[in-house]
Amino acid sequence: METGSPEETGIPGAGLVWRGLQPALIRVRRLFVMVGAAVLALATGLLPGLFVGPAWAALALVPAAVGAWCWRLVERNWRSWRYAERADDLLISRGVLWREETVVPYGRMQLVEVTSGPVERRFGLATVQLHTAAAATDATIPGLDPAEAERLRDRLTELGEARSAGL
Repeated sequence: METGSPEETGIPGAGLVWRGLQPALIRVRRLFVMVGAAVLALATGLLPGLFVGPAWAALALVPAAVGAWCWRLVERNWRSWRYAERADDLLISRGVLWREETVVPYGRMQLVEVTSGPVERRFGLATVQLHTAAAATDATIPGLDPAEAERLRDRLTELGEARSAGL
């Protein structure tokens, strides 16, 4: 957990408790990077190497280099994700080059889903997805512990029902 001041976060409201994502999300995303880079390296190196000439097999180095670059970026991206619960809304902050901060008012939430695919389940992760009436404000928080995802879903649903009843 991280507490950020308004100067650090750029968001008004000193003393927010920011929560990050599970470190297992780094392993999941790096697994996808490795598999994608391996498939592309095989396709770009093997096919030209067999049909055009062995020198063309060097093209396999391009996807391998891109995969190595993406390997490093995965952790930076993971560190940029965080969320905080306030009295009336949920803040989600993410992004390395382009920071994106989403504010989802509890009263505007229509549906809160917890999903977990086979790879996420293998690594003990879940994703919380929030749906609102406006499609532009739908928000997702990936890489949560399943217990935390369920706690967040229950809390957001409870607060959403309480806030929408007052509208």
